[in-house]
Amino acid sequence: MTLLSAPLLNRHILLVEDDYLIADALAEALRAIGAQVLGPVGNVEDALRSVSRVDGLEAVLLDVNLGGQCTFAVADAVQARRIPLVFVTAYARDLLPPRFSRVPHCLKPIDFDELAGVLAVQIAG
Repeated sequence: MTLLSAPLLNRHILLVEDDYLIADALAEALRAIGAQVLGPVGNVEDALRSVSRVDGLEAVLLDVNLGGQCTFAVADAVQARRIPLVFVTAYARDLLPPRFSRVPHCLKPIDFDELAGVLAVQIAG
């Protein structure tokens, strides 16, 4: 375990990603440092359901595009519940609406050490 992974130990993180290979790699990397991964969830409807119904979520990793559907409604729901959010996407930051200007943004391909650090900061508040 690294210094960056300690804040993620036993944290419940919802993974919203529709690309199987990316979702699998992220889930495996998060579990390797002790996070409890919920998902992956691969569509907007299931993501909204998970955000609204799952208690104890401590962070959400959210792809901006799921099967051609924009996930901004999911991001809004996450923020309404005051759950830390990180966008994990291939889209440039300037393509995100201004209301998400303070949401961390990790570009694909993912640098997992960077993502773990961003998640740790978000969870620490």
